[in-house]
Amino acid sequence: MTVSSNTGAEEEIEDPVERMLKKTGCIELHYQIQECIAEHQDWRKCQNEVKKFKECMDKHTKQQEQRH
Repeated sequence: MTVSSNTGAEEEIEDPVERMLKKTGCIELHYQIQECIAEHQDWRKCQNEVKKFKECMDKHTKQQEQRH
């Protein structure tokens, strides 16, 4: 009988949302929102983080519009 093990490095499946956020440069701000919500259990207490993330995404969107 042969037993296979997963001792080698397995390829991690990347979330498409995370892939998109990495391209925008706003992924760290996204993680900050997630951490804040996990800590406070209330997204309303994370408005500072949400505002920073929104500003980052708006900046990225404007840059994309200027390229086209």
